[in-house]
Amino acid sequence: MLPYQHTSWRCQYHIVFAPKYRRMEIYGQIKPDIGIILRKLCQQKGVEIIEAKACPDHIHMLVSIPPKYGVSQIMGYLKGKSSLMIFDRHANLKYKYGNRHFWARGYYVDTVGRNKKQIAEYIRNQLESDQLADQLGLKEFVDPFTGRQNK
Repeated sequence: MLPYQHTSWRCQYHIVFAPKYRRMEIYGQIKPDIGIILRKLCQQKGVEIIEAKACPDHIHMLVSIPPKYGVSQIMGYLKGKSSLMIFDRHANLKYKYGNRHFWARGYYVDTVGRNKKQIAEYIRNQLESDQLADQLGLKEFVDPFTGRQNK
């Protein structure tokens, strides 16, 4: 439990989120920088990162969030600000991919102590959701997986 003014609290969450379209090429290249950015943003809001792992196509974080913030507030802040910071630090990406939306819509969150089965299900469903959203959005001129021109 962490002290917070006159309150003791232990609000720990397991959070999983992924880059949009599973853009492993760019995500893999800048993974260390993404870790630095997320740590800095968490520190600014008083969010303690207990454990974090940047996997090949998604991020797992075990965090302790102060009770004055909701999980959705923190996730909006982390994904929004980190996207801006990523595209500012790596300016060539915004020209190659055309927008500042680095992260996929949505995320998985669970309180500490639940099973991994739901996380795996979320990751499977997120890929389908990305593909559906992509059909409604702008056409990608470069295949994010192969780097070749799309026809």
